[in-house]
This record gives sequence, structure tokens and C-alpha cells, in this order.
Amino acid sequence: MALNTDFIGRKFPPSPPYEVSRVKIREFADAIGDRNPIYRDPEAAKAAGHPDVVAPPTFPIVIALGGDALADPELGLNYAMVVHGEQRFEYVRPVVAGDVLTCEASISDIRKAGGNHLLKIVTEVKDAGGELVVTSYNTIVERGA
Repeated sequence: MALNTDFIGRKFPPSPPYEVSRVKIREFADAIGDRNPIYRDPEAAKAAGHPDVVAPPTFPIVIALGGDALADPELGLNYAMVVHGEQRFEYVRPVVAGDVLTCEASISDIRKAGGNHLLKIVTEVKDAGGELVVTSYNTIVERGA
């Protein structure tokens, strides 16, 4: 089944707030094998000029993959055939412990490439004051489309 190209340009409502904790940052750093002390030690983070423990650069993928966008059955995405194609982040400032973040996702493109569909999602991650922290760009590949 083909992905529904009517979703191109569709914007989704903001996600529920996600409170970034020191524990979640440490767990993420452990999962990716990064021992940088600014991800674990508040004093090391402060010495580096940050207000608290800093999240690794790829941490926003925890909340920014496009949840509601991908879950809509009308999109026609077959999760059993999905692989991660690409991701990148454009930062305004680092994510730090204590941030309360929301995500606003939109589908920027859907196209066929060979026997696959490429689904591109842009997600703006904002803090509790509504200020942009980071923009996430993700490409999801549905194989065998």
C-alpha cells in the first residue's frame, strides 16, 4: 500500500510536555556509549558553561520522531517494513536537564525511491516558554512499497 501523499505539509498538534531529567540524559548517554562528564555531572556541565547536565546531540530523537504523524492509520505506514533512513538536528541551544519540551511535527515530503517510500518529518522542539530549542529532520524508509 502506498503512503498517502495528502499528508505532505500536514502539521500535527504539539506533543504533551516532556520533562528532561538528569536520569534520562544519563541513560541515553549510557545507551550510546558516550562517557562525556557533561552528560552526567552537573559540576562538569557548569564548568563547561551550561546551567545543568547537557543532553547528547541526538537525545531529541527520544521525543521528536513524529509520534502522532506516524501513528495516523490514514497515512498508510507499515511499521513492519520501516527502517531509519536519516536524521539531523539544527540547534538553537543545547537541551539541558530541567527543560520541559514539546514537539510540533510536520510531514515535509513523501516520495517513492526504487521499491521504497521515503517519509520526511520536520519537528520543532520548543521549551516551556515556546522558544525553539532544536529542529529535528528525520527520514523514515518504508521498504518494499
